[in-house]
Amino acid sequence: MHFTRRALCVWLTVFALGYAISGGGVGWAASKPKVAPVTPLQQETGFLNRTVQVGGVSYKFQVYLREDFHRWEPGDKSERPPIILFLHGRGERGSEGMWQTQIGLAQQLRDHPERWPFIVVMPQCPIRHFWTDPEMLQMAMAALDQESKEFHADPDRTYLTGLSLGGYGAWELARDYPHKWAAVALIATGIFWSYAPERWHEISTLPAEYARRVGRTPIWLFHGTDDTTVVPRQSEVMFEALKAEQGHVRLWDYQGLHHDCWTRAFNEQELPRWLLAHKLSQVAQLPPLADRTIIPLHPVALKLPVSLLDTYVGEYRDQSNVLVATIQRQGEQLFLKNAQGDVMEIQAESVTTFFYPTGSLTRLTFEHDSTGRVTAIQYRDDRHEELWEKRK
Repeated sequence: MHFTRRALCVWLTVFALGYAISGGGVGWAASKPKVAPVTPLQQETGFLNRTVQVGGVSYKFQVYLREDFHRWEPGDKSERPPIILFLHGRGERGSEGMWQTQIGLAQQLRDHPERWPFIVVMPQCPIRHFWTDPEMLQMAMAALDQESKEFHADPDRTYLTGLSLGGYGAWELARDYPHKWAAVALIATGIFWSYAPERWHEISTLPAEYARRVGRTPIWLFHGTDDTTVVPRQSEVMFEALKAEQGHVRLWDYQGLHHDCWTRAFNEQELPRWLLAHKLSQVAQLPPLADRTIIPLHPVALKLPVSLLDTYVGEYRDQSNVLVATIQRQGEQLFLKNAQGDVMEIQAESVTTFFYPTGSLTRLTFEHDSTGRVTAIQYRDDRHEELWEKRK
């Protein structure tokens, strides 16, 4: 076959193009380009940035998903995920959308994610606003509705909680949307706002109004007995009002705690279990309940013989051989000096377990060998354990 130089160039160009398209194989005209398989995107978890638009204003907020979160889709046989709306306190106000993740429930989501299998919506109230402002309540509900829709949350397991200033707002939402919540937890708060002292003039009527609107929605109130910011009477008044209206209410008074009782309250292992035990569809069938409990700052201390206390005296070191505790006895009292030189009394909860009378959840348990000799201290706080061996 005879080719002109120009025809040959055209033919070679076409052949090279076909060869490239075919991936270099023989029979290029019948070949198809290879397509990479589509990999579904993995659901992002943790604290996620979100924005909600209300009245032409954009508000930043956070939504939390536990690491093992499974996105529910129509047709799933599993339950839809439960969801919590959390309203922060006065100190976390702002517009950056993140300060509300520092304390309260958000702290427990970091410390004990295994206890909280919830979607948690955390809107943020801007400075110069209060949660009780109508537009702030609207914004909080808009954020909840938006995330409920995005993650297909369970409308039968939608919960509400708030602390301090956020509790003021949560009381409003509990009253205004009584058929929304499966259960409500309110901490160091009330319905008599610190920035509206004239509301106290309505004490004879206002608590009953809220109690009637809330109905049988389960309410759990927490308050420190030494709170001077939001006085304990706030919770006491609402407890009595709900009791009079045949509501379903619990009140835990933390003896000796001040305004910041939310750290202790959200750390209660029973709280997330209590929330999950309630469903909106079952609220109407709940019996009346009015349960008030005083939670002591610490257990009643045992008086142990001096001869037993002396067996605990000595130096204790961690696994890196660093001196972490020195136990000393003074009279009938036992003291611990830590690595920083701070000296604190420890008291006996049992023959072998001691606590700090400050109200800390930390426990120190002395371990013994088969002869009864003290060998170590098992240190346990709310987050971890350590073994301190006795060296002297």
